[in-house]
Amino acid sequence: MRKAYLAWRYFQDRILQYCAALLLLSATLLALLEVVRRYVFGHSFSWQQDAVTYGILSGVFLFFGIVQSRNLHLRVTLVLTILRHSGGRRARLAANLLELFGAALGLGFCVYLVLRGLPVAERMVMRNRMTESLVLPLWPFFIVFLTGMAFTAISFLFQTYSGILVLLGRDQDWPRFDDEDGGQPIL
Repeated sequence: MRKAYLAWRYFQDRILQYCAALLLLSATLLALLEVVRRYVFGHSFSWQQDAVTYGILSGVFLFFGIVQSRNLHLRVTLVLTILRHSGGRRARLAANLLELFGAALGLGFCVYLVLRGLPVAERMVMRNRMTESLVLPLWPFFIVFLTGMAFTAISFLFQTYSGILVLLGRDQDWPRFDDEDGGQPIL
């Protein structure tokens, strides 16, 4: 499981984040081009607004799993902080159990979204659903959303496994990452 986790983090840190960033940059540049075309030249393409909107959303969807892996998402940690710093062994155990429960719940939610979304994606392809401009198909963006949720589920899976190791007292061999310093593993 350790090797799988290191491979997963390598994929996220060396490939996925750059693909998502490129997608966001491309959508932003397309938006700027649209502004110039509209206000300088007086005309624009109706599909560009859809491409920008869904391109930015797709880039964000791909970042979900990365943010989850790095614990950089918005979360309320007041109770966990109080429990961890209260000094008691039972309080720390309760904090670890809450973290494990949250990771398992997140994993279940993401898996549910992906499983329920696959038939929807299939119907979108079969019915040839289009964006508002009626130029771009909608299903590729929905597939990217489902992919982002699947990547987030994988991140939750590793966090659930790590939480179980913590409870068993066997987490000393689990790699830690210093995400503020380039995401390199701390072994």
